[in-house]
Amino acid sequence: MEERTLKILEFNKIKEKIKDYAVTKGGKSLVDELKPYDTIFEVKNKLKETEEALNLLITKGNPPFEGLHDVKDAVERAKKGGILSAGQLLKIGGMLKCSRRFKDYISRREDETPHIILEDLAYILTPVKHLEEIIEISIISEEEISDRASSLLNSIRRNLKEKNSSVRDKINSIVRANAKYLQDSLYTMRGDRYVLPVKAEHKSSVPGLVHDQSSTGATLFIEPMSLVNLNNEIKEIKLKEKAEIERILMDLSNRVYEVIDTVESNYKILTELDFIFAKGKYGSSLNAICPDVNEDKSFDIIQGRHPLIDAKFVVPSDIYLGKEFDTLMITGPNTGGKTVTLKTVGLLHLMGLSGLLIPAKDNSSISFFTRIFADIGDEQSIEQSLSTFSSHMTNIVKIMDKADENSLVLFDEIGSGTDPVEGAALAVAVLETLREQGARIIATTHYSELKGYALRTTGIENASVEFDVETLKPTYRLLIGVPGKSNAFEISKRLGLKEDVINKAKENIASENLKFEDLIRDLQEKSILANRDAREAKKIKLEAEELKNKYDEKLKKLDEIRDKAYGEARREARDIISKAKDEADEILKAMRELEKLGIAQGGRARLEEERKKLKDSLEKKEASIYKEKESKGELIEKVTLGMDAYLPSLNQNVIIISMPDSKGEVQVEAGIMKINVKLKDLRKLNNKTTKKEKKKRELNLNLKSVDSRIDLRGMDSEEACYKVDKYLDEAYIANLGEVTIVHGKGTGVLRKAINDMLKRHPHVKSYRLGEYGEGGDGVTIAILK
Repeated sequence: MEERTLKILEFNKIKEKIKDYAVTKGGKSLVDELKPYDTIFEVKNKLKETEEALNLLITKGNPPFEGLHDVKDAVERAKKGGILSAGQLLKIGGMLKCSRRFKDYISRREDETPHIILEDLAYILTPVKHLEEIIEISIISEEEISDRASSLLNSIRRNLKEKNSSVRDKINSIVRANAKYLQDSLYTMRGDRYVLPVKAEHKSSVPGLVHDQSSTGATLFIEPMSLVNLNNEIKEIKLKEKAEIERILMDLSNRVYEVIDTVESNYKILTELDFIFAKGKYGSSLNAICPDVNEDKSFDIIQGRHPLIDAKFVVPSDIYLGKEFDTLMITGPNTGGKTVTLKTVGLLHLMGLSGLLIPAKDNSSISFFTRIFADIGDEQSIEQSLSTFSSHMTNIVKIMDKADENSLVLFDEIGSGTDPVEGAALAVAVLETLREQGARIIATTHYSELKGYALRTTGIENASVEFDVETLKPTYRLLIGVPGKSNAFEISKRLGLKEDVINKAKENIASENLKFEDLIRDLQEKSILANRDAREAKKIKLEAEELKNKYDEKLKKLDEIRDKAYGEARREARDIISKAKDEADEILKAMRELEKLGIAQGGRARLEEERKKLKDSLEKKEASIYKEKESKGELIEKVTLGMDAYLPSLNQNVIIISMPDSKGEVQVEAGIMKINVKLKDLRKLNNKTTKKEKKKRELNLNLKSVDSRIDLRGMDSEEACYKVDKYLDEAYIANLGEVTIVHGKGTGVLRKAINDMLKRHPHVKSYRLGEYGEGGDGVTIAILK
């Protein structure tokens, strides 16, 4: 595709809008590389995947891309055997979690619409849950490793806390003992060591190591000798902590290296999915549709809208070409919308051929053009282009050299910038040459000669942009089949030009020309109405055929369901009868044995007993066929209007809407149906079971184990607050005194939202940020009431 065309038609602005919907850096890069595809198979395939993304967004909401970050650098480092940072490992863990969640998102039930392309992509995703979980357990934030990362780290940090506590107790006692020598009755830190701010004149009174002094020299920061050993021990513990953290990061990096191919594959697939859903989200914002792609170089855009014009002001247009005519000549006044029409046709084709949905109505179609050329440039162009005759002709020459039967050519004001007679003649010659080369053409012009050329030439159709003479404003509607009229006399009259001046002007134009133009316009207007009616009829016919096909398909499914139900019923009946026969055979066998023994006093009673057993068994089997769904509920003794009841024959709850009549029948409402049934066939609804189940669920909630920690990383503020609110209710019921909420450090937005919620939560007594070793600013500790 020509780069100049992409620039003139502002395709780059479309890509910038799509990038706003992409989550990852890789997804945005794929948007930057987007351009029309080379084969019709690729075009249809990419349109289909974008349509599938849009359908999923409508039916299932946004895909679970929370926590998905660009991990390209981390993957490259891991492939070389390097040690990854905590931040890089955290991003890889988030990406793996996203892979797993997306497979759940894309999964569907048998009755749901399949999304073949996206399902095939998601099938390649391979969850690595053990790596995802160990990263989540081990890393709190980009700067902090969790105590749970290893038992040794947990032990080291516990030891460190104890040492720090003893040092603080020691130094507090030293501060109290030497308060008169200090600038302030407090201690501070210099280089991870506890020191005292001693007045310079009393430095000999506090023996120790001088670490620093104030800018004025009045204060010396001295480490008391009694603390040196303790500070040294703390330093040693911190070195051990650092070494253990490096070991943990190395271990996690090695685990990533072991499955690096899977990690890299998942990232590439998620990047591709991010790109596809960005296209789908942009299509949703435009209320766009998936067009058909024709191979016969014809297109029919129904109610097409320019995507860069505000939806409140854009005027949709019907634009078609390639069936009855291959060239469209658009005329009309300046600022009437001719240039916008050209750009709309070109840009919608660029979008469709790039796999993007287009802002138009259903049943719209585009054509597969391998090249689109545009010579557009005037004061209305968003991107300014040269408008002199020479620059236009230079561009036209290049177009004529490259255009072929697979090209769409767009000309704005063809032949302008020179003498009207010569310009019109050149325009006709250019159009004829390009038509001979097989190109499809849309051109705008002001020249009357070109209107006449279109009228008398087969395969060329006139069109115009409508102008309202009453308001002196364009309507921006495109009328195919109607040549434009200058309306100079009508406009001048509306603007106040005297009647006699207008009459003199009309005398300078031959009356035949005026009558001919009015006659042609009248005929063309009738023609366009007929064509429009034909197009509407065709559209209605297609919709009717589509509805018929849907009805036939539903009818076929109903027949299949009915046949299946009958088959199952017959099979169940055969099973019941077979079992009854088996029981009957056993009973008859017993009866024969009794007859052999003779009918004694006990024998006759046994025979009657077996006969009764056979009769009861058959009656029971017969009743089970017809009353399988009969409820065991109680009969309704007292009827009130509007009461709920259960109808076993329909297996459905109903509402009684009439009192019993003389036949003992009542009228009930079952869904949208109203039917008469006997009162004895109705049963009371059993509400006890519902209450028992509710109490049982409440009891189970009280008894179940609730974790003392909840992880919100990767969630947005709204989702996180919902999760925390639900979690605090469960923790309160489970009698937990203190819970840990992990939100990460990040930008602080999530932490602020959680803290604001905790301020007013009824179960929270107090809360604070985590201390060193608890997670620091990355966690909040909540004390429950």
